[in-house]
Amino acid sequence: MITFVLATANSDKAREIEDVLRDEHVLGVELRARPADVPDVEEDGATLEDNARLKAITLCEATNLPAIADDTGLEVDALDGAPGVRAARYAGEDADYAANTHKLLEELTGVPLERRTARFSTVAVARWPDGLEVAALGTCEGHIAAAPRGESGWGYDPVFVPAAGDGRTFAEMTAEEKQARSHRGEAFRTLAQGLRVVTEAEGR
Repeated sequence: MITFVLATANSDKAREIEDVLRDEHVLGVELRARPADVPDVEEDGATLEDNARLKAITLCEATNLPAIADDTGLEVDALDGAPGVRAARYAGEDADYAANTHKLLEELTGVPLERRTARFSTVAVARWPDGLEVAALGTCEGHIAAAPRGESGWGYDPVFVPAAGDGRTFAEMTAEEKQARSHRGEAFRTLAQGLRVVTEAEGR
């Protein structure tokens, strides 16, 4: 049994990660919540991969256990790729979901639907204290709706409409429907495949 510490303190994200890895039947892997005494990691990397790796390394050093971390960005074409790597802090360092979404919609005021194309990207990293690492990328193309729709999900889910869907936002889908289409679902399904290969080859 390998114990991985989850770097995220976001309960919504942690639940999605746990759901994917459970559905992928990654045997011999136990996930542990980030210890309360480990402070937030300053996500000052230039890329999603930089931030995911930084968080994983910090948790490895703090716990001496393998860690799983990720970082997600939202690129909106009409905003020249913003909010990008700062998606979780778009409206400020302490902004909540509603504030970030409100700012995004304000920035897109007057932009027609055909120019509101966007994509979510997630980089997931599993890292061991000795430096062994498995990384994976997941992306989801779509567009930003004119107004929030739906009661499920979190973050930008009420305004993100995936291209591989039926016109509903992520927040109008069930958790299972979202996972099947989402950037995070794709990233962690790919990470699960990598974990199987590494644990079998390395005997970890």
